[in-house]
Amino acid sequence: MRTRGYAALLVLAAALGIPVSAVAFGFLAFTHELQSLTYHDLPRALGFAGTPSWWPVPLLAVAGLLVGLTVRHLPGHGGHRPADGMVATGAPSAVELPGVVLAAIASLGLGAVLGPEAPLIALGGGLAVYAAHLVKPGIGPGPSAVMGAAGSFAAISALLGSPLLGAFLLMEASGLAGMMLGMVLVPGLLAAGIGALVFTGLGSWTGLGTYSLALHHVPRAAGPDIAQFGWAVVLGLAAAFVGTGIQRLAWFLQGRVERRTVTGTVVMGAVVGVAALVYAQSTGRDASGVLYSGENALDPLLAQSAGYSVGTLVLLVACKAVAYCASLSSFRGGPVFPAMFVGAAGGIALSHLPGLSLTSGFAMGIGAMCVAMLKLPMTSVLLATLLLGSEGLTVMPLVIVSVVVSYVVTIRLAPSPAGARPDRG
Repeated sequence: MRTRGYAALLVLAAALGIPVSAVAFGFLAFTHELQSLTYHDLPRALGFAGTPSWWPVPLLAVAGLLVGLTVRHLPGHGGHRPADGMVATGAPSAVELPGVVLAAIASLGLGAVLGPEAPLIALGGGLAVYAAHLVKPGIGPGPSAVMGAAGSFAAISALLGSPLLGAFLLMEASGLAGMMLGMVLVPGLLAAGIGALVFTGLGSWTGLGTYSLALHHVPRAAGPDIAQFGWAVVLGLAAAFVGTGIQRLAWFLQGRVERRTVTGTVVMGAVVGVAALVYAQSTGRDASGVLYSGENALDPLLAQSAGYSVGTLVLLVACKAVAYCASLSSFRGGPVFPAMFVGAAGGIALSHLPGLSLTSGFAMGIGAMCVAMLKLPMTSVLLATLLLGSEGLTVMPLVIVSVVVSYVVTIRLAPSPAGARPDRG
């Protein structure tokens, strides 16, 4: 780290943070516009007064066809399999990047229940490594890996609401420690800081915003008491069992999908659409509550929670979990935001019972479900508390208890990876 070469790496990381974050912003803007086009503009162009409740079924079957063909025929199999959680797989090669981008756009843009974080991590890392080799053809594997990490930091710098949250997610998922952590962390943070500035500038210039996770209506949180600590244990246990069930079923379905990739992904797309249809028909609410990652739905869910009955919330959790499971098994995207949404909706539903406040249930649900799905305890605590602003400090002790309980129980329930995760055929 004291060498002139490391200083050069810092300069290169700063320079690459600008174009990588700009590409990441463009990716998010494109998928957002595609969602609006396919679920709002297209039905009206075909003569419908609004979006029919059955509309997601054929559209997600088409998404399954596109993703299945991409996974089967393009190099790289469309990128990281989301059922495996947040795992460090390294930056994809240049030849794999088109498949990663196409599979993610078809998944996220057409309504699959996954988030953009995993494709952005792969896209940022792959572009940074490719650019580093263009600038310095003889770059070694170590510096190349550092550049890949810096590109990933830049790509998700604004996505989770703070560059530090994105950096923490990447560090905990990769398991870096010691001197290697220091070598990767400094250029990564530099790239993330520059990336956040680029996101802010482009969001202001285009009027599209930064596509950053944020809450604007957070009710005041009551201080922790014995009853709420009891609920923290209950929420942690519930999230561990629900998360383990979702992941086991996703692995089971993944093995079947990969035997007939195209057909299986079409079927799973239809399952996601049917889950959204059931929710819309049963509650009279929009199917979008079940579709997508849930990132943009967290704020209105909390703000309008008084308008949801317990039955509606329970059905929302069930339909979202089914759609999440089907998406994990076959589509391409990240597992973070749907886990947050399922946990948040479950926590809000339980807050109707005595002894649990709305904000505490919301935060504990997010933390407990995130750690059940991601196996990243520190990141899960930070996601659930920093999101709430000043109220997050009040509920942090409760979130920590729920996350620890969920994490310990999830680890005990988890089967061995060799027996649970089918090999790619």
